Amino acid sequence: MKAVTKLFMTMSMAIVAFPACQTRKLPYMGEPEKIVKTVGGKEVEELNYPAIPPFAFTNQDNRTVTELDFKDKIYVADFFFTTCPTICPIMKKNMLKVYEVFKDNAQLRILSHSIDPEHDTPEVLKRYSNDLGVSNATWQFVTGDREKIYEIGQKHYLITAAEDAKSPGGFLHSGHFVLMDKDRHIRGMYDGTTDAGTYDLIRDIRTLLKEYE
Repeated sequence: MKAVTKLFMTMSMAIVAFPACQTRKLPYMGEPEKIVKTVGGKEVEELNYPAIPPFAFTNQDNRTVTELDFKDKIYVADFFFTTCPTICPIMKKNMLKVYEVFKDNAQLRILSHSIDPEHDTPEVLKRYSNDLGVSNATWQFVTGDREKIYEIGQKHYLITAAEDAKSPGGFLHSGHFVLMDKDRHIRGMYDGTTDAGTYDLIRDIRTLLKEYE
């Protein structure tokens, strides 16, 4: 009898937990700005979370990519360089797992920024993407003005991206994958050097996509 009661309680908890998982919502990241609005004659305080500003970079097909290419899409951003001797190969192996899951989903994009634009020309990025087996527009590899790439990484994606002679390969950068919503708000950061971080990202991409259903 006790075993039956225990089983019933376990099933009841699972049933209760299931809707909670279905309605899980990802947090917003970054320091919000407080805005006071008047609604129905009453002042209401809202939090305005920071968004990635407009940008323009050049992708592996030598085409200009801007924030307008990500309109009505969620996307994952990261920073790397093709000659990186340390974490980049691991990151790209893990990002490839994300790409394989979502490459045919029109609502998702991946945006990888090179922090070595002098070397990582569109031609170099094209060979790099081909070697990874990237075959459609889902995954964009971009290069551009060095300072603009560092600025958008450090000030807006909240990651490390800088030239550093003491670091392997001459550059210092974060190993994080950054998940963005359709309004270019950060909704999650994940360790791109681990399987656990990668699978958490895949799970949260699915969660974020459900917000727009």
